[in-house]
Formats: sequence, C-alpha cells, structure tokens
Amino acid sequence: MPARNNEERLGHREPSDSSPVPQAHPGDQPQSSPFSFVVPTEFVELPSRGKYYPKEHPLHNVETIEIKHMTAKEEDLLTSRSLLKKGLAISRVLESVIVDKRIDVDSLLIGDKNAAIVSTRISAYGADYQTQVTCPSCNTTSKFAFDLNAISCIHNEPADGVVRKGDNFVITLPGTKVNVEVKLLSGKDEKYLAEAMNMKRKHNLPDAIMTDQFKMFIVSINGHTDRAIINDFADRMPASDSRFLRTTYDRIVPNVDMAQEYSCDNCSYEAAMEVPLSADFFWPKS
Repeated sequence: MPARNNEERLGHREPSDSSPVPQAHPGDQPQSSPFSFVVPTEFVELPSRGKYYPKEHPLHNVETIEIKHMTAKEEDLLTSRSLLKKGLAISRVLESVIVDKRIDVDSLLIGDKNAAIVSTRISAYGADYQTQVTCPSCNTTSKFAFDLNAISCIHNEPADGVVRKGDNFVITLPGTKVNVEVKLLSGKDEKYLAEAMNMKRKHNLPDAIMTDQFKMFIVSINGHTDRAIINDFADRMPASDSRFLRTTYDRIVPNVDMAQEYSCDNCSYEAAMEVPLSADFFWPKS
C-alpha cells in the first residue's frame, strides 16, 4: 500500500499555488430574500487523479472535483421513497452537489464516486460515523464509531507484469497464460451489477458476484472482444487464475481506503474492518 500524507485525507487537501480556490455558489433562495446566502464548496481529491477518463470527459487529467455542501434540498432527495426504492437516492444527491453539471455521475469511476460520497457525508453530518457492526469472531452486534476523516485515497498504479493499454490494463494470467484486458468500473457498471444481483434474488437464482464482476470489467481475452467468449472464460477460469486476477485488479483500481481498526468489547477481537456503508451513513440517528 503506498505511503500517504495529510494531503491525501479526503476533503482536507492543503492549498497550493496551483490548487483551485473553492468557490461559493448562490443558494436556491431568490437574491431579494433576507435569507439569501451562498453555499460553500470544497475540492475533493480524486483517487484516479483523472488519469483514466477519456479526453472528452470533463475530469480527464483533473485531480479534484468541486462539490457544494449538502442543504435541505439534498436531504429531501435522501428521504424520497421513490428514489430509495430504485436505489437512486445517493446518485441524485451527487448530481445535485457536483458543481460542474457536465459531469455524469454514472460516468465517475467507482473510486472517485466513493471519494465524493464520503466527503459529502462529512460536510453534511461530520466525520463521526456510528453504526451497528457484527464481530467476525463472536458474532456480537454492537455500536462502533468510525472516523471518516481517516479515510484516504489510494492512488494505485499498474503492478509488475501489468501493461497499461489506453485507459485499460492487460494482465497475463500465470496458469493459462491468457492475456486479459480489463477496464476500471464506473458508476454505470456498478448500477448494472446491483440490478443484476437484485434480479437474480427476485427469481431465487444463486448469486454470482465474482464472475459477474469479471464479465463486467474484462474487455478482451487474447484480443477477442466477443462477449460470449469472455463470459465463457469467466465461468471456466481456473481458481488459481481467478484469484490472481482478483488480487491484481484490486491493486490496479484507484479507490479510497475504507479499512479502520476494529476492536470488539465482548471478545477483544481486533482486526481491520471496512467502514460499512449502511443506512446510517447518510441517515445518522443523532
């Protein structure tokens, strides 16, 4: 894991001469209202640093994204039953708080989207995140406090033996010696995977999370782009190659480090635990 410094903490990047100056944006109130005010904004560091967006994308080679602080308008979106039912509430909030309206939330790389979500939550409700967690050792459920300010960016780079190909990467599997071209997943891909999983559960079909992800991020197999070939390979891949592909892909993907030290009061179990993005994340009870 690469070394980190204070500049990598989400939403707390130190200003420099080349850094854009955060702007204030007018609120929704008419200017004649005695309660008119400007909504503060901040610049959030992108784990991808804009390296993996196509040239026509607004974030191509852009290292930060400007977001405004949440208001009551965004809280309405978070409590909309129709949006919650469709799983669109958080995406609609991001659409609302991202200042550059040319940016399609679904086009954001997952790591960049996660960074924006965490920073939006911190600006709205603070960095203290208390939620129910279950101890992996004794299965005791208890409330645990996570510090969202401790979440940091991971600027992953291609591992040894991985070749960058445009915005994609080529990984050679050790067992079959197959060259697998992979892409970084976007919010659109994430939404498709969630819908596919919900559809399978609706029809009482077994989950296939791992192979579904393979089928989503694999672009070609030895240069073949036919989806039937890719899907068949994902289903038949030897377990050793499957594990290698998963671990190598994880080392490539720029993301946010959500792991924090957890300690169970009941059995004294200690380990790193991913910050759970449960319902409490945007709906704190206090």
